[in-house]
Amino acid sequence: MACITDPATGLEFYDLSHPWGYYTPIHPGYDDLRIERIAYHAKSGAMTQKICTVMHTSTHVNAPIHLVAGAQTVGRLPLEHFFGNGVVLSVPKGEWGLVTAADLEQARPAVRPGDIVVIATGWHARYADSQEYFGHAPGLARDAAEWLVARRARLVGLDTATIDHPLATSLGQHRNGPQIKDLARRYEAATGRAAAADFPDWNPAHRTLLGAGIPTIENVGGEVAAVAGARCTLHACPWRWTEGDACVVRLVAIKDPTGEYRLAA
Repeated sequence: MACITDPATGLEFYDLSHPWGYYTPIHPGYDDLRIERIAYHAKSGAMTQKICTVMHTSTHVNAPIHLVAGAQTVGRLPLEHFFGNGVVLSVPKGEWGLVTAADLEQARPAVRPGDIVVIATGWHARYADSQEYFGHAPGLARDAAEWLVARRARLVGLDTATIDHPLATSLGQHRNGPQIKDLARRYEAATGRAAAADFPDWNPAHRTLLGAGIPTIENVGGEVAAVAGARCTLHACPWRWTEGDACVVRLVAIKDPTGEYRLAA
C-alpha cells in the first residue's frame, strides 16, 4: 500500500502497521487469537464479532507494566507518548544481528531529545508465521536501549517481534523458555558461539526501556521502508485500557513536505 496524500494539505500518511485478524502470526508460547461472529447479516441483519486474544500480536505497544511490576499501564500512559515528532532510523541487520549504541549514533537523521524513535532493520519484510521471523531476528543490544534512555526517547519501535534479541528472551533458554525448542542449537551451529554466553540476561534492552518509563512498539511493518531515514510525525494511540499491559495499535507516519502545518518536513 502506497502513502496517502491529503489533497487539501499535502500531508503524506504512511501506514507502518501489519494487518491484524485471522492467521495473524502468533508469538511462540501464546494461544492463537480467536474471532467469532456472534451475529451476522444472514441471521440478524448486522455483524458483531467476539475476539479472544493476547494483545502482543501484530503491531502493538507494550506498557512499562509488561515487564516492570507496579509500573504504568497502557491506559494510564500520557497521550504525549503516542503522538509527536520523531525519526525512522534505517539500521539494516540480518539474521541474529544486534542494533548497538554505535549504530544509533551513526544513523541519520540524528535523534533529538523527546523523539519517538522507530528503528527499521529490514526484518519486517520477513513477517510471517515462521520460526525464522520470530527466532532468527535481530534485536536491540542493552547499550542501544541505554543510549535511547539517555536521549530521552518517548517511544521506541522496532520492526521485529521482540525488542530484544530473540536469544535474550523466552524464545531461547531464558525464563519460560525455550519457546522455540532448538533455537540455541541453531544459533550455535551457525555462529560457533554459545547462546548462553552471548545472551546471559533476560530481556535487558526491553527492561531498560520500560524501566525508564518508555513504551515500546514491536512488529513495526507496513510502509516503514518508505520513510526509513526520515524525520516525520508519528501516531500510535492505544485503547484507554487502564489495566492493560499491551495493546494493538495502528502506527502511522505523517510527513509534511512544505512544513506549513508544523509537522516534521
